[in-house]
Amino acid sequence: MPDRFASQFAADLDRRRVLAGLAGGIGGLVLAGCGSRAGAQAVAAQECPVTPTEIRGPFPADGVGGHDRTINVLALDGAERGDIRASFAGMAGEAAGVPLAIELALAANPQDCAALAGHAVYLWQCDARGDYSLYTAPQVNYLRGLQQAGADGVVRFTSIVPGCYGGRAPHLHLEVFRDAAAAVAGEAPLLVSQLGLPPEPCDAVYADAATYGDSAANHARWPATRDWAFRGADRAHMVLAMDGDVERGFTARATVALG
Repeated sequence: MPDRFASQFAADLDRRRVLAGLAGGIGGLVLAGCGSRAGAQAVAAQECPVTPTEIRGPFPADGVGGHDRTINVLALDGAERGDIRASFAGMAGEAAGVPLAIELALAANPQDCAALAGHAVYLWQCDARGDYSLYTAPQVNYLRGLQQAGADGVVRFTSIVPGCYGGRAPHLHLEVFRDAAAAVAGEAPLLVSQLGLPPEPCDAVYADAATYGDSAANHARWPATRDWAFRGADRAHMVLAMDGDVERGFTARATVALG
């Protein structure tokens, strides 16, 4: 796959550096194997480091950022959903790829990791070929969804392992809102950030070139350890904890702590 996004992300990196100074009081993410119902309670026993805000990227479809601010999936019927593999609101198409169950535990503050009920997460990602729905794949709107946390503070999505395109490690984008209604109404998110995927599971998935195209070659050049968003020991908590295998699919977990 050509590095067609490389120049855009170079510009985005410059914007990220400007935003870095705002990161301290906004929110963050921490690696944790506590995305299950029991884990959401266990998270209170540890601290959750605050992670800097990251850029939305060029393809958020949130009506605010990106190349085209007229695109807003949050305003569509059916945007609030757990399984984001299929298109919705009258569009057809389903994303192919290895299944990925995503569990994000929302925490009220980084000191005690208390479960944060009622807040919502808008999550989006590229498909197996590295394309983003509504932009580089304009005929579909899959791999985008909004979920509101229950009493356990956990949001759960069913997706696929994203592909790896030139210039970036495989990753997920997310925005956190005070609740789903705030997201739909266009209120500003409490946090905009990204999560990376660990190299080993991705290498296993990308061996299927028929589905994942040039992801294996791109990932060899751009694993999370080389990506500007996740590089460095202080950013290890931005990489999801993953378990599973290619045949059965994977589960990915992290905690999102608001500062």
